[in-house]
Amino acid sequence: MKKNVKGSKGSVFLDLGFEPAEAAVLQMRANLMADLRLYIEKSRLTQAEAAKRLGIAQSRVSDLVRGKWEKFSLEMLITLEARRGRTVRVELAA
Repeated sequence: MKKNVKGSKGSVFLDLGFEPAEAAVLQMRANLMADLRLYIEKSRLTQAEAAKRLGIAQSRVSDLVRGKWEKFSLEMLITLEARRGRTVRVELAA
């Protein structure tokens, strides 16, 4: 059986048909969420401990670790990174 396989456009969000600007924001949100989840996991924080460090409710940490990306704006994710002492920079590609 022959499968119809297409090459990637370099972003899963572009591949899904999002406009380039929206795909860029979605990719940034996905990257920040993954980074925050990794921070919680590697720090071996409970959701309650992570909530205290990030200044959010435990239920929001639950949403974060469960990948509920629709509940987090790009601005909120940048704020959470700042609260853990990190600086988020946007790198522009030519």
